[in-house]
Amino acid sequence: MKNIFINELGRIAVKDQPLEIVERKGLGHPDTICDTVMNQISIDLSKEYLKRFDTVLHHNVDKSLLAAGVATPKFKGGKVIEPMKFVFGDRATFKVGEEEIPVNEIAVKCASNWIKKNLRFVDPEKQVVYQSEIKPGSIALADIFDRKGEYLGANDTSAAVGYAPFTSTERIILDLEKHLNSPSFKKSFPESGEDIKLMGLRKRDHLNITVAMAMVDRFIDNEADYFKKQGEIKDAINRFVNKKYGFDKVSIDINALDVKGRGIDGLYLTVTGTSAEAGDSGQVGRGNNVVGVIPLNRPMSSEAAAGKNPVSHVGKIYNALCYR
Repeated sequence: MKNIFINELGRIAVKDQPLEIVERKGLGHPDTICDTVMNQISIDLSKEYLKRFDTVLHHNVDKSLLAAGVATPKFKGGKVIEPMKFVFGDRATFKVGEEEIPVNEIAVKCASNWIKKNLRFVDPEKQVVYQSEIKPGSIALADIFDRKGEYLGANDTSAAVGYAPFTSTERIILDLEKHLNSPSFKKSFPESGEDIKLMGLRKRDHLNITVAMAMVDRFIDNEADYFKKQGEIKDAINRFVNKKYGFDKVSIDINALDVKGRGIDGLYLTVTGTSAEAGDSGQVGRGNNVVGVIPLNRPMSSEAAAGKNPVSHVGKIYNALCYR
């Protein structure tokens, strides 16, 4: 490559800075749902194009909104009153010659399958309404794929930034969320929902982790049972984080808004295990970076890679390559 410029970065390495903040939005967080589903739709469309035409055609499905529904949590099990609405955008190839590609059907099927596989207590048929706003792409962008050249061109600019290695704070936040949403953890603590958000705050060698975890109401008998089970989860988190990460001290706060004595109103209780049922909507690009964290001490790109075309969109390709 001709355009390589090397310069020394005049700043203290993140691991040596006295203060570090790292977040991660977990599997069932509304923003993460949007990112991962739209990315999977891009993958499924690419596979369909390859199967039919032996090439990946123009598409960018990097826009979506998961609008929260209405639910009424209740000890031992509440109800979803109004479904969530999942809106998809943006552009794709619907027709080549006389052959039509069922883009919207692929998108809806993909989202439904992902929800069924990853969110244990969300019924993808009854509790989610799908609205596909994916439309054919512009003539100029679609034409890129008809040009015969060494590589596909781009009428776009994108700046991306990567870094290595992870700090201990970044690693523990990434590993912990994956552990909390693992099959083994859910088997031990079925009351733990998939909507988990973590923030790690490191002050020198002391780390505080704030955990926001949606609790599933059908497994909770009453307020006392809620706090008992939450305490057991906190103990399990402490055992996990004190294994191998080398901090002098680690403290855990879980569901900081909870207040004893207020019943359901004072608890983070859900019917489905995700706040998207009633409390929080989601969008593409508001969540983790391409390696799974939100590192506040690092330089970051505002580019959302999820759902972008994997063979022509510089915002996808550069974001992935800069971590290689």
